[in-house]
Amino acid sequence: MKRITSLADITDSDRGAFAAIGNFDGVHRGHLTVLDLTRDAAARSGAPLGVLTFEPHPREVFMPDAPPFRLMNAEARAHRLSKLGVDLLFELPFDAQLHGLTHDAFCRNVLSDGLGLAGVTVGADFCYGKGRAGNVTTLRDAGRDMGFDVVVAELIGNGSGERVSSTAIREALSAGEPRKAASMLGHWHRLEGPVEHGAKRGRTLGYHTANMSLSGLHQPRYGVYAVLVEVVTGPHAGNYRGVASIGMRPMFDETVPNIETHLFDFSGDLYDAHLSVGLVAYLRPEMKFPGVDALVAQMDADSARAREILSEVPLTGFPTAAIQAE
Repeated sequence: MKRITSLADITDSDRGAFAAIGNFDGVHRGHLTVLDLTRDAAARSGAPLGVLTFEPHPREVFMPDAPPFRLMNAEARAHRLSKLGVDLLFELPFDAQLHGLTHDAFCRNVLSDGLGLAGVTVGADFCYGKGRAGNVTTLRDAGRDMGFDVVVAELIGNGSGERVSSTAIREALSAGEPRKAASMLGHWHRLEGPVEHGAKRGRTLGYHTANMSLSGLHQPRYGVYAVLVEVVTGPHAGNYRGVASIGMRPMFDETVPNIETHLFDFSGDLYDAHLSVGLVAYLRPEMKFPGVDALVAQMDADSARAREILSEVPLTGFPTAAIQAE
């Protein structure tokens, strides 16, 4: 997948794509529907499959003091879209110039003249342009005038009448319900990033952990999770089962939340490797123990329970039918 972060970087070979438009935070089932429609339209017209998104997320620009809400950072989003077969990711800067464009100017300056798109796919509730004055009707009108096709995807639910949305997914994660979140995502919710140096306490407890920052991301309910881990880069690249702790580490009076992941049956150095940690099951909340022996005993119990849960979960892929049936 080619990742393009400026209109100035567009080459002639990048033009002519059929692109899905949206923020794609979480790349959930609603987004997957839009991508599937775009893939079909691209195949019919012989065009590359594209995605047009924005960085930073517009909500971060309009609500800079709001708590972190993103389900994934830009790197994780790009990683996920690449796995889904996207050819071109147009990740344009959401700056004053872009969000000051009228809906007509956005279509002409960005979609038509800037990117040279053959077509676009959007959700039925898509709004765009200054003051969010543009909608699917104005987009179709612009497409007819400027020569690009427009496909509109209907909104989807989770099977229980609830609309699939990033907001609903965040609510499920905050409640410690990763499988409910997964039913809307169509994949395990993943926390991604480089492994950072920590206090190295895990090795003294018999549990080496890979530490990652949660900065800028919506934080799931604090506690311990059974997880599936993809080591994306480095000599140990591959897929593993494990257990992870998310939160403040009350046993050690830490003040900055993070995620610490222990990979089962693994030996090696993961510093600076990029990890993708999928949340499968919430095991328990954070606790402060009377001493190290009690902490280790609980970690042993957590690991045993995580192994039992994960023994029925495929190491790769996603059991869509089983999750949606729950």
